[in-house]
Amino acid sequence: MNTEKIRNFCIIAHIDHGKSTLADRMMELTNTVEKRRMKSQLLDSMELEREKGITIKLTPVQMHYKGYELNLIDTPGHVDFSYEVSRSLQAVETAILVVDATQGIQAQTLANVYLALEQDLYIIPVINKIDLPAANTEKVQNEIINLLGCSRSEIIGVSAKTGFNVEQVLDAIIAKTPSPTRSNQQIPSPASVGTRALIFDSYFDDYRGVVLYVRVFDGQLPKNSPIKMMAANTNGIALEVGTLAPDMQPQDQLREGEIGYIVTNLKTTREAKVGDTVTFAKTPAAVPLPGYKDVLPFVYAGFFTVSNDQYKDLKEAIEKLSLSDSALRFEPENSPVLGFGLRIGFLGLLHMDIIRERLEREFDLDLVVTNPSTNYQITLNDGTDTEIKSAADLPDLSEIAEIREPWVKGEIILPKPMIGSVLSLIIDKRGHQTNLSYIEERAVINFEAPMANLLTDFYDQLKSATSGYASFNYELANYRAEDLVRVDFLVGGEKIDALAIMCHRSEADGIGRNITKKLKSVIPRQNFEVALQAAIGARIIARETIGAFRKDVLTKIHTGDRDRKAKLLQKQKRGKARMKRFGKIDIPSEAFTVMLKRD
Repeated sequence: MNTEKIRNFCIIAHIDHGKSTLADRMMELTNTVEKRRMKSQLLDSMELEREKGITIKLTPVQMHYKGYELNLIDTPGHVDFSYEVSRSLQAVETAILVVDATQGIQAQTLANVYLALEQDLYIIPVINKIDLPAANTEKVQNEIINLLGCSRSEIIGVSAKTGFNVEQVLDAIIAKTPSPTRSNQQIPSPASVGTRALIFDSYFDDYRGVVLYVRVFDGQLPKNSPIKMMAANTNGIALEVGTLAPDMQPQDQLREGEIGYIVTNLKTTREAKVGDTVTFAKTPAAVPLPGYKDVLPFVYAGFFTVSNDQYKDLKEAIEKLSLSDSALRFEPENSPVLGFGLRIGFLGLLHMDIIRERLEREFDLDLVVTNPSTNYQITLNDGTDTEIKSAADLPDLSEIAEIREPWVKGEIILPKPMIGSVLSLIIDKRGHQTNLSYIEERAVINFEAPMANLLTDFYDQLKSATSGYASFNYELANYRAEDLVRVDFLVGGEKIDALAIMCHRSEADGIGRNITKKLKSVIPRQNFEVALQAAIGARIIARETIGAFRKDVLTKIHTGDRDRKAKLLQKQKRGKARMKRFGKIDIPSEAFTVMLKRD
């Protein structure tokens, strides 16, 4: 097909604003999928995506409409997967901005718009769910006009559920989306640039190996051609190339401007990372496509199996999942209490929850997951810089010159009357407001706060403080030196490394008292007294005591036999003391996630 007849676009929106439903209607109207095969969230192939009603992995699909080739990328809406959104935006020329008519502009709406503007994309604004009784189309139109500076006539009102006005969206894509252009307008001929294609997603197929989703910017990619990944510096073979409709449609080649897939002979997605540039192995391009950066996790948690016999199964399972998730990072971890496990890095808490559920469902693993933490940068007294992903890895304080923790830039959209309560919440998390603006009847709070303080229950507390009306988005800002300490927790005098946390010194006493109380509520009583302690180094900052079960040894003794009673009670006391010295305390899995429990 002529490049002038190709239109590449993606759909961006806040979570649950109707991206996937709109994509469904587009595929129906273009007869991309037969009606008998049609189902809701067709592009969401994972069971968890359908169950949670969210898009986790981006999905490309090719449609044909009025003589044009339309290449759509359906993107995730949650902040944890914003990196996938940014890769998708680099592969297209236009973004369809979907806004819920009942909710208006939300935090992730703004974040995605900023990403689209950075890529200099044309934005087509669409208001979805206009058929709902609670829809306030005029108000949302005003919000979009203030945000984009567009005219009211450019905004398309649709109902993705019923299909109303979706044809108008398709017509707008054809009329307003620029055709694919050369990645470098100053280079006159494709030969002088070389063949280049952007990898915007990849996954591992058990039968076919690594499959790449790519956008060809320069040249053509024929099947069976030797290819090279420029950033990873790895070579492979394009065993098969083609387009997705949404099933794989093999082609002889992928042409300039097209979006499609490449089946490779690679064994792992680490050899072809998202954002990398594909070129010919024998005649590589001189320079890669711009914008590549390695995605790095900044939320870490320990994953252990209840039985150590399952450790090998856990390792094999996470290796399989990592083949289709380039953001996953993991390394072995050993705990004296929990045994062998893995410390796994994630993009956020939702990402962590999804991986945990997949491990339990798809691989039938019984897991113990420790409290999530972030990474810290440390400068030692000798000037050496290092990084730790767990509080248990912190060197002795006497060896440390400086500890730096990650801070994030956050954005909250909420009703105006709730500004005070949200600002108080931000301050409680050691954060501070950087800006306050307004969108119609709602406020936008920009703030900065330490990542560690937002990991646990910040989102729940935000929803509680705003009765569910607030939306939240964040991105990593930088690392800052703070007065941080490690708080250890001792159960029966034994230090449990998996429970250790990092926190600011000013918060340590309160956190120590809070967690020991929570531990008391989840650790079962023993036949002997158990002390629960929080400590900073050798200093105990909090203590709770779990009382012992007491067996009634006097049941069969005559009421008047006082001496016999005293002897039995003394014998019981000595037995309990011996149990205390040699007894083993059973710590349930709930104890390792006490930070996630609401008070």
